[in-house]
Amino acid sequence: MSLNIQLPKTVAIKVGDQVVTLKAFDATEPEQHLAEQAVNIIASGPSVAELSLAELQHCPTIFVNGSISLTGQQNFSQVVGYVISDARFIHHKPEILQRYYKGQPLYATLAVLEAIAFHHPEIMLHYHDAMRILYPVNRPWGVKSNHALDSKLPASYQWLNKNESLSCFSDDSNFVIINRYQPAPIGVSLNISHGFVEAGTVAYVATQLAFARSASVIHLYGIDLLNNHQPRFYEHPENSAPTKLDEVTKERIVPSFNLLGRVYKEQGVSVINHSRISKALFATLG
Repeated sequence: MSLNIQLPKTVAIKVGDQVVTLKAFDATEPEQHLAEQAVNIIASGPSVAELSLAELQHCPTIFVNGSISLTGQQNFSQVVGYVISDARFIHHKPEILQRYYKGQPLYATLAVLEAIAFHHPEIMLHYHDAMRILYPVNRPWGVKSNHALDSKLPASYQWLNKNESLSCFSDDSNFVIINRYQPAPIGVSLNISHGFVEAGTVAYVATQLAFARSASVIHLYGIDLLNNHQPRFYEHPENSAPTKLDEVTKERIVPSFNLLGRVYKEQGVSVINHSRISKALFATLG
C-alpha cells in the first residue's frame, strides 16, 4: 500500500502582522548538495563534553537541538545544518535559539517553525530564507505541542495533522519500511524531500538529511542512549528538559538505526557511531 501525498513546496506563516513564506526541503537545490563530503552530526548526549572540538571544527557539521550551543565554545567553520524536529524543544529551551542561532541552515518541522514564529518572531523574520521545512512522512505537521492560540499557520494546512500508519508508505520507492517489525513498523527515508521517518530521536532525522544531501560518510557523536538519566551536555540537573528516550531506545531507536545503517551502506554511505556508551547497541553502524 502506498499513499500519494503531495507535500506543500512552500508554506505561508504569520509572524506578528507580517506573513513569510517558508520553503520545503528540496534535495535538488544546489546549496543542499554536500558534494560527497564526510559529515559530522553532533547530538546532545553527555559524552559530547568529552569531545575534542578543535579536531571537529573544520569538518562539515550538522547540529541538533541544544548541540548548537557548541558554536559558542568553538568556531565551527562549516555548519551545514541545524535540525529540530520536536516543537517541545522550543518550548523547553527558548534561550538556546535566542543565544546561538545566527542564520545557520535550519531544517525543522512545521510544528517547530510555528513555535519559532510565536516565541522568536524576530528570528523568523530575519532568517526565514535560511529555513527549510522537513515533513515526517506519516504526520507531516510534526510533533504538535503548540497551543491552538499560538497557531501561526492558516487553517488550510490542518490536513497535515493527520497521522497515517508507516505501513501506508511501504510501496513508496523513497522509503524502506519494515511492516513486520513489532510493536510498530520502522523505516528509513532515501530522500527526505518526500518526508523523513521518525524513530524517537532528532539524530535519526539529521542522519536521513545528511544522506539525502549526498554525504559520503556520516559520523555520529553524542548518541549515548544508555545514560538518559543524566542531563544533556549543555544542561544542569536542575534545568534538564524531560526525555522519553528510555521508553523508545530498545523498541524504536536501536532497530531503526540498524535498518538505516544497513540500507545506507548498501547505497555506498557508511554511518559511524562514535559514542563509546552506545557503541555495542548497534549491529550495522561502524
